[in-house]
Amino acid sequence: MLLTTIAGSLPKPPWLATPEMLWAPWRVPAELLAEAQRDAVLIALKEQEAAGIDVVTDGEQSREHFVHGFLETIDGIDFGKRVTIGIRADRYKAEVPTVTGPIRRPTAVHVDDVRWARAHTDRKLKFTLPGPMTIVDTLADEHYRDRPTLAREFARVLNEEARELEAAGADVIQLDEPAFNVYLDDVTSWGIDAVHRAIDGLRCRTAIHICYGYGIKANIDWKKTLGSEWRQYEETFPLLAASRIDQVSLECANSRVPISLLGLLRGKDVLVGVIDVATHEVESPAEVASTIRRAMEYVPPERLYPCTNCGMVPLPRDVARRKLHALGAGARLVRQELGITSR
Repeated sequence: MLLTTIAGSLPKPPWLATPEMLWAPWRVPAELLAEAQRDAVLIALKEQEAAGIDVVTDGEQSREHFVHGFLETIDGIDFGKRVTIGIRADRYKAEVPTVTGPIRRPTAVHVDDVRWARAHTDRKLKFTLPGPMTIVDTLADEHYRDRPTLAREFARVLNEEARELEAAGADVIQLDEPAFNVYLDDVTSWGIDAVHRAIDGLRCRTAIHICYGYGIKANIDWKKTLGSEWRQYEETFPLLAASRIDQVSLECANSRVPISLLGLLRGKDVLVGVIDVATHEVESPAEVASTIRRAMEYVPPERLYPCTNCGMVPLPRDVARRKLHALGAGARLVRQELGITSR
């Protein structure tokens, strides 16, 4: 009960990649990169365990970016043909590869990553994949020229991958869909369907992560335009509550999301963000506990998973490490109050 987890990513060691940066270039020669990434995964696992995180991830240490890290080995995507486009409804510009042919997954992408992490932790293991809508929004498309069609193609290859990740030992498969907070009409018309295609046949727990983005300037500036209340979740939560997804991961800490909206997720596990990733200020365990208590007014503790708002890859490592410890300690405080002596 009140098992802790994280949205997915953790900062990479400075010897592996440029710190505090999205799309950070690797600092290790190509012939040594895989070994260095595996070493970084071991660090990420042990830091989560030391902080009291119950459902751990690999920290996305083998991926330069949460979307493009999955796409690098997918046929039909030309990384040599990069263009700069506006993503997330032109919230910010990004250099992205181009879809130039049929989408196909010639081989497993992250199975070795799951096997490595599974062999080095006894805790529940979550693995994150980009969701179909967010992939479509982080590419240029010169082949399909139709977002719903392209999303279905990516849902197909994501499902192929997810089935192998489950077989390799993943306890939870999470789809990251920040685009669900942007293209609300598309969520209804084809976004949920694409998610269902991506998780079809899985027996492990399935999750979807929806947030207001990394703690980068473009996202912080966008949030300032959303008014006194952020109500995007009000449209998507009922759809997710009726969906086949098991868990919903969302932003809560230091946000203007009305806490009552959590009640719209009745029947789902709620991975409630109690750690703000858009600030270097570290929450106290008491502050984390306070957010958990507020969430429990709308979500029963057996369905509540204290979590981070979003990935922490852009943060300084020391800040992220201390936030992990605050997350673990805050959850322990509430467990003690509830008389829970074991997880």
